Amino acid sequence: MKEQLTELIRNAVERAFAEGKLASGQTPPINIEKPANEEHGDYAVNVAMQMAKAEKKPPRAIAETIVGCIDDRQGILAAVEIAGPGFINFRIRPEAWLKTLGVVEAEGEDFGKSNVGAGQKVQVEFVSANPTGPLHIGHGRGAAIGDTVCRLLVATGWDVTREFYYNDAGAQIANLALSVQARCLGIEPGDTRWPLDGYQGEYIKDVAKAYLAHETVNADDQHVTAAGDPNDLAAIRRFAVAYLRREQDQDLQAFDVHFDVYYLESSLYEEGRVDAVVRRLVESGYAYENEGALWLRTTDFGDDKDRVMRKADGSYTYFVPDVAYHLAKWERGFVRVVNEQGADHHSTITRVRAGLQALDAGIPKGWPEYVLHQMVTVMRGGEEVKISKRAGSYVTLRDLIDEVGRDVTRYFFVMRKPDSQLVFDIDLAKQQSLDNPVYYVQYAHARICSIYENAREKGVTVPEYKDADLTRLGTPEELAIVKALASFPETVEGAALNFEPHRVTYYLQELAGLFHSFYNKNRVITEDEGLTVARLFLLKCIAQALKNGLAMLGVSAPERM
Repeated sequence: MKEQLTELIRNAVERAFAEGKLASGQTPPINIEKPANEEHGDYAVNVAMQMAKAEKKPPRAIAETIVGCIDDRQGILAAVEIAGPGFINFRIRPEAWLKTLGVVEAEGEDFGKSNVGAGQKVQVEFVSANPTGPLHIGHGRGAAIGDTVCRLLVATGWDVTREFYYNDAGAQIANLALSVQARCLGIEPGDTRWPLDGYQGEYIKDVAKAYLAHETVNADDQHVTAAGDPNDLAAIRRFAVAYLRREQDQDLQAFDVHFDVYYLESSLYEEGRVDAVVRRLVESGYAYENEGALWLRTTDFGDDKDRVMRKADGSYTYFVPDVAYHLAKWERGFVRVVNEQGADHHSTITRVRAGLQALDAGIPKGWPEYVLHQMVTVMRGGEEVKISKRAGSYVTLRDLIDEVGRDVTRYFFVMRKPDSQLVFDIDLAKQQSLDNPVYYVQYAHARICSIYENAREKGVTVPEYKDADLTRLGTPEELAIVKALASFPETVEGAALNFEPHRVTYYLQELAGLFHSFYNKNRVITEDEGLTVARLFLLKCIAQALKNGLAMLGVSAPERM
């Protein structure tokens, strides 16, 4: 509908230019919006106010000229009104809205999708957890947001590559190896021989037991057989990383999250990429020595202070391999890259971008793009849940999946804006009531399927568009549903463009609410066959939109509940 209105306005403005009623010849961007107050109409446009300066006329006078040049050949407009300083408000004919239902049927599972991305490549990196333990709830929220962003980008025509970056190098991996070795040697936390920063979760015992049993672990394309020697720290490290990579991958599969590429931080060092990047940064003139350390002039690129790249002991700071990794992304042909990470990574954005700019590799400013999510607080019985027996110090993703299920966990993780803190209420998540937002939406779909079944038992089949007289749909509730269906593609596009999956959850809850309200006030199967057929077709379109929206969230649309 917005596209049709945009075309009507653009043609009207161009007609006004051609007939000499407007003189500037400059058509501004036409932004069709919904008025805050529904009484003002279905849509509004402020194009007259945008043109006032160039035309040197009052906006209302320009609006009157544009309205006079509108040629509504398709007959979609019920009324056009000029309001306030020069807004043009539109009311759409019910018959025009009802054509949306034909689109829903024709597009089916593709309803809501578009080709905005036109097949362009985009890489989305998300989760990227250290392989030092089970995935925690922060990783879970990142997995749900990142995977849903990918689904939304695919739905809007992008060619998406999903990537997981394993931080399998550095101090944390060394601590993991020492922790597993200690368990292999029978050393317990609290013993003076226990590693200073060792991992104490129960899972470390499992890794040690598997290592001593000479187990073979298959993680992605790696096959690692445990040496079984508790004194071989390097072998323990290789096995522990592979073991925990496999465990994380199993959790992600249970969460219906999959990746196209797994990239190892260790490969950056093995291939000499980190050293090569540092050499390039030195050659660029943006690096300098001070107090035995090598610094990068990140202040030249907007940072609040310069950053150390190589410490006095010769080791690199953590952002240097990040720069090398992102250069590799660029060299792999990803002109667009999106990183979904926890908000604690905010400080790395400026320095990574600064390092990439300093390389003078043709990488644009503001590359890559970032989506940062805030922390999750898990509540049960009004109290915060902080500890998992398996992990020892945090709630794991697997804990939530096992307790409340995949659908609920995924939905809850994306139903708030990523940069908003999220309270995950386990008691609410387990409720099978309309207070539970996931149940509320899924029940709407299941309820419609139940109505279908009831209709079939009475000899009434769910109709096709050509067999339904949709002019029988005339109640305010019915028209509100049709308008909501018409806005679904726009909602999906906006959610993909802004990396905001919560927009889809809001939409689904609104559509489900409109359906529940309609159903509570109106009978679907009536003695009036024409009305019954029209309403069954309307429900068919609602069910399709609910199913499509839930699929974009990675959530099922059950037929029975």
